[in-house]
Amino acid sequence: MGRTIVALILREIATRYGRSPGGYLWEIAEPVAAIALLSMVFSATGMHPTVGTSFALFYATGFLPFSLYLDLSNTVARSVQFSRPFLQYPSVTYMDAILARAILNLLTQTTVFVIVLGGIDLLFGLDTLWNIPALAMAIAMMAAIGIAVGVLNCYLFMEFPVWERAWSILNRPMFLISGIFFTYGMMPASAQKVLWYNPIIHGVAMTRAGVYPAYDASYATPLYVFGVAIVVAFFGLLLLWRHHSRLLES
Repeated sequence: MGRTIVALILREIATRYGRSPGGYLWEIAEPVAAIALLSMVFSATGMHPTVGTSFALFYATGFLPFSLYLDLSNTVARSVQFSRPFLQYPSVTYMDAILARAILNLLTQTTVFVIVLGGIDLLFGLDTLWNIPALAMAIAMMAAIGIAVGVLNCYLFMEFPVWERAWSILNRPMFLISGIFFTYGMMPASAQKVLWYNPIIHGVAMTRAGVYPAYDASYATPLYVFGVAIVVAFFGLLLLWRHHSRLLES
């Protein structure tokens, strides 16, 4: 199993990154460009960051955990389809395909997370005192929910092809309601009661707690995020276990 996963990881590195100009550099360039654009737009209005003194760091602490969730959920959701030709071999299973993509993209996004945050800190001379356990917990939370959603969608995308397009549309508001542009404490109590159920906002809060020592992330509940991830992943794996053979033959 281990050799199979490594082989699938190497295949994806070659096909996804090896054949495009820039390769892995695009994984860093995309979030940097998005964070730079957000920073320029909001700084031009004369506003001040909601937390801290740097627009770039504030938006990075929201965008990076969201990007980690989004990339993992999207790539894991298409893992079985991506590796379909190899699943004809008895030694390769759908779990190998899922684990290979989850491991590779988690390592990639974690590296991007560290490089971009560290780069902003160095570029602007912020001398941030990182809370490493909080940042590690934020990455774990976003990885868990991203992989779980990806596993469930891995089944749904194959069973109901229209769901892939529908999910893309339904998932777009998450960018606006996950705390990238605002903090949980800014919102009225009625909105907080609804937003609390969004797992992403907990990961964003934990990220900001790892960067801003005075940030109040008391509402962030890792157990809630991991609980949702376990339930979603359970149903996704159950559906794949029961139906993967039929779906691969169709």
